[in-house]
Amino acid sequence: MVPAPPPGDPGGELTLHLPPKGREGPPTEGDARPPIALTIAGSDSGGGAGIQADLKTFTVLRCYGMSVVTAITAQNTLGVQASSALDPELVRQQMDSVLGDIGADAAKTGMLANAGVVEAVADGVRAHGLSPLVVDPVMVAKGGAPLLAPEAREAVIRLLLPLATVITPNLPEAEALTGLRLETPEAVREAARRLHDLGPAWVVMKGGHRPGPVAVDVVYDGQSFHELRAPRMETTRTHGTGCTFAAAITAFLAQGRPVLEAIQLAKTFVTRAIETAPAIGEGHGPTNHLWPLAEPGWPPSAPPGG
Repeated sequence: MVPAPPPGDPGGELTLHLPPKGREGPPTEGDARPPIALTIAGSDSGGGAGIQADLKTFTVLRCYGMSVVTAITAQNTLGVQASSALDPELVRQQMDSVLGDIGADAAKTGMLANAGVVEAVADGVRAHGLSPLVVDPVMVAKGGAPLLAPEAREAVIRLLLPLATVITPNLPEAEALTGLRLETPEAVREAARRLHDLGPAWVVMKGGHRPGPVAVDVVYDGQSFHELRAPRMETTRTHGTGCTFAAAITAFLAQGRPVLEAIQLAKTFVTRAIETAPAIGEGHGPTNHLWPLAEPGWPPSAPPGG
């Protein structure tokens, strides 16, 4: 119910405080559109991970964000209380709707829940020629709740990895996909080689689960290894970091940036998001997706033409 005006208020016209126009006149058909990024993932009711984290990331990185919802979760910073996968046919219909009309400059996958959804997504990716594609092979939530059925793992390997431009597993996910124990730097590199052999053009082995004062991500393109290092932060405000990292890579790819540059910028983005994370919730809180709003000039502009 709208409150009544104060007694004696005569009413009247309110002024809109609009910023100055960048140029005169209405938009025209030739105006440049923003880069378009698509997330295919589950919904996190707490807003820290899933499509919510992805869309925040797309927006703050100046992309038009779209979503295909694969599952609904009831979750907060304390964990996942309930989860329900959507019908694979509905997942595919969402893909057809947004890609058949709007299209996408880049896309990512997150929580896919079961083999049926994996198959529907892979079919949609092929049908629409969706590329570049970032695959975040989400298997377990921060609190330990399973987010991918065991039988779906083979479907991810067989159907989705061959379509990926970039895959971003953490070490437990990489162990599950390769069967290796990743206890040494050389084992991590061997896992990257094996994952690359499954089809992705680029592999990013996230090192956040390894102990030590520095978190080291290993990047492999089939020929060369690169390392991204960042100080390890002792904090519980890390919910959704994997989603956010993959979404940032996707946003930078949508802008036309080279893959390695997109990965580097995404690492900077998620590191700063953890450093500046607010205190939200009683458990593993979210990161600060909005930090670039306080730092004009970041991210650096993409070079013209790519």
